Amino acid sequence: MELKLKRPLAFFDLETTGVMVSNDRIVEVSILKVSPGGKEETLTLKVNPEMPIPAESSMFHGIYDEDVKDLPTFRERAQEIADFIADADLAGYNSNKFDVPMLMEEFLRAGVDFSLDGRSFVDVQNIFHQMEQRTLKAAYKFYCNENLDNAHTAEADVKATYEVLKAQLAKYENVEYEDKHGVVSKPVVNDVEALHAFTNLSKPVDFAGRLVFDADGDPTINFGKHKGKKVVDVFEVEPSYYSWMQNGDFPLYTKKVLEGIWNEHKNKKKEARTNNPVQSSNPVKEVNRPVKKSEPSKPITDDMLKGLQDKFKK
Repeated sequence: MELKLKRPLAFFDLETTGVMVSNDRIVEVSILKVSPGGKEETLTLKVNPEMPIPAESSMFHGIYDEDVKDLPTFRERAQEIADFIADADLAGYNSNKFDVPMLMEEFLRAGVDFSLDGRSFVDVQNIFHQMEQRTLKAAYKFYCNENLDNAHTAEADVKATYEVLKAQLAKYENVEYEDKHGVVSKPVVNDVEALHAFTNLSKPVDFAGRLVFDADGDPTINFGKHKGKKVVDVFEVEPSYYSWMQNGDFPLYTKKVLEGIWNEHKNKKKEARTNNPVQSSNPVKEVNRPVKKSEPSKPITDDMLKGLQDKFKK
């Protein structure tokens, strides 16, 4: 189906160093501009983000520091990108929440005057999520082809969830799935451990998602200024962060898990100190310090006894 356009519509996608709009940078931008009448133009380019690309980001999009170290920066290509988009409307997948804000952040850093006024924004992900609702009622209709009566009553919902899972196992038996790394598998199988692995993609440590396991299997912070950092590394540079979380508005289970990590961290440091006791700052001086010789005892005289009696009034 050909799009009915009054002016160009630019579909674009960004690959970045991370997901923090204020701190991360673009490493690749690709734009497909569709004009009224169906003409298509493409601009794809990589840029030097002027910061190291984290390993987990490189594993996701396949772009490494070595690939971009000699390329122009976004600042150097910003005007070219802005001119290519021109007055086009913007479209993407999750673009309203991420790509548009990230692009604008980079334009502002580069000093390029790119206005969003008067443009339309089409987020394809929002169409998908709104038309294909993610409610239990919608899932029951989709998988079981039945209407869910008494929705939002606990007993009806739990029975429906059970029926949906059985229908999913039947529907997706031997169906291939490709993950974000391009690995193809058949993950929906009649095995609880396998389903656990497939349905916990974010690998939360605390279920609330404040702490998640990284690629090395270590607990990391998943929010705020320390997002992406290993918990123990944060404890090292900012020990007060532990107290802040324990006294903050966080779930009790998150605090319990954090306490376990904190105690294990302290115990390891204590063990390290025990196995490697701190040496004197100047051991040679300590060894060679002269021993103070005690003076020989003086014999007790009558004058000494009289002095003691006068002192203690005895």
